[in-house]
Amino acid sequence: MKKNCWEFKNCGRHDGGEHVHDRGICPATTERSLNGIHGGTNAGRACWVVAGTFCKGEVQGTFAQKYKNCKQCDFYQEVRKEEGAKFTLSSVLLFNLLTKLKTFKL
Repeated sequence: MKKNCWEFKNCGRHDGGEHVHDRGICPATTERSLNGIHGGTNAGRACWVVAGTFCKGEVQGTFAQKYKNCKQCDFYQEVRKEEGAKFTLSSVLLFNLLTKLKTFKL
């Protein structure tokens, strides 16, 4: 079974998670525009394009600020391996996010 990032990393920042009260809910758990990508729930298997996710206990910034670290993440590498040729490139994922934001603001 394919795991979402919060299941793989056991961060506790998902709805009902043990660290929501002190670290907040992770934006990857609520980002619906990426639901279903790589077989995940919301952005659970595309967290590297979502601003505000955690890495090593610290909130990460924008995609441009964090992507270098994300490419080295064991979860990112696992998703790439599992998806193989079906892996959706980050540029496509970012386009999906941008399209959602533009639609929402109109």
